[in-house]
Amino acid sequence: MFNKMLGTAALMVLTAGVASAQEGDAEAGEKVFRKCMACHAVGEGAENKVGPQLNNLIGRTAGSLEDFNYSDAMVAKGEEGLVWDAETIAAFMEKPRDYVEGTKMSFAGLRKEEERTNVVAYLATFSEGM
Repeated sequence: MFNKMLGTAALMVLTAGVASAQEGDAEAGEKVFRKCMACHAVGEGAENKVGPQLNNLIGRTAGSLEDFNYSDAMVAKGEEGLVWDAETIAAFMEKPRDYVEGTKMSFAGLRKEEERTNVVAYLATFSEGM
């Protein structure tokens, strides 16, 4: 029973992520993502940089990518149950240090909601099942 409820909840989170990602403009998001490229990579052959590579980010537990040295704060958020979906990614991108206090991420954030929505749509193009 618990596993069925957990599976249903996970499906609802992923479905919400897909719906929100589809609202954005992936092409515009690619342009905004240029601000992120100094620290993050996405796409074929993406590797970790100062920040983790972002392929298959949607649906990933925070702080869980193997071979990346996350801050203790990000690992703790993942252990608390933070899973990246359109809503959580957008909230994190708005003010990373407020969303995960103690994160190593030094980026100040994307203040414009449209930019965040578009970046989520762009990242969704690199997530399986999107």
